[in-house]
Amino acid sequence: MEYSLLGKTNFRVSKLGLGGAPLGGDFGDTTDEQAFRVIDAALDLGINFIDTAPLYGQGESERRIGQGLKGKRNQVILATKAVMRGVPYTYENTMKSVEESLKRLQTDYIDLIQLHELESVSYEAAMEGTVAAFLKLKKDGIVRAIGVNAGNIERLIPFVQDGLIDTIQTFGRYTLVDYTAKDVLLPLARERNIGVIHGSPLGMGILTERPAPFLAKYPALLEEAMKRKNELDFLHKNEPNGLVEPAMRFSFSCPDIAVTLTGTTSVDSLTRNAAYCDGVGLLSEHEARVLSLFQGMKLM
Repeated sequence: MEYSLLGKTNFRVSKLGLGGAPLGGDFGDTTDEQAFRVIDAALDLGINFIDTAPLYGQGESERRIGQGLKGKRNQVILATKAVMRGVPYTYENTMKSVEESLKRLQTDYIDLIQLHELESVSYEAAMEGTVAAFLKLKKDGIVRAIGVNAGNIERLIPFVQDGLIDTIQTFGRYTLVDYTAKDVLLPLARERNIGVIHGSPLGMGILTERPAPFLAKYPALLEEAMKRKNELDFLHKNEPNGLVEPAMRFSFSCPDIAVTLTGTTSVDSLTRNAAYCDGVGLLSEHEARVLSLFQGMKLM
């Protein structure tokens, strides 16, 4: 397992992190026992960064992670988010959200708290409500670091520029078919020493043989994704899901990404992804070819 520093937090984190959405059952029925097996396997593999949110399974992901980490809390950097989708991003709601997360996670502190889904709140409202609450929680030692989360890169940039946050998390923006984060966001984060967490390195399943079911609502997107995947035949392994390994290595080898998240309820899948986190990226000529194909071309 490779490790890196998460920006100015100075947290030493595994470059592969465990994403908590599947542990809450968001991608299919999941039992407590499945979740506990994955958490134990992650620790055995050297993964020390776990990311979750109240939204995942309506609290089930946090509850299972809290239970699975009993007696092992000090082995991980634990990240969660606030607030739940549909709840206003006020100071009071944020404080309540974090209090409820602490109970579900069975801990008295959170290493990293993140504003969830920036697309749902204006910059001004976020700063006056949730970010203000985060800063108070950080001052009081209840959280150690604060960050923001969004799929839309443009929504993250003002928060990086104002210098109050420690991390950003985006998803699907440094993949083999959409690497638009590298144009502005990643250089700016590097300049400000903001830690970068990258979710969905497989592009919501687009780079596997089973895209996320909700993408069926976007046939034009899937059509464009298939065209781009066809241009990546030079990377394809002669096996099912033959783009998974190059996609994971592509994200792991980006020097500006501290943590790449994998969400799974399968110990076998987790073990395979961990094997790719060995410091070996794509061949230089292959990486250069990928970066010449879709420059500046956002997919979703």
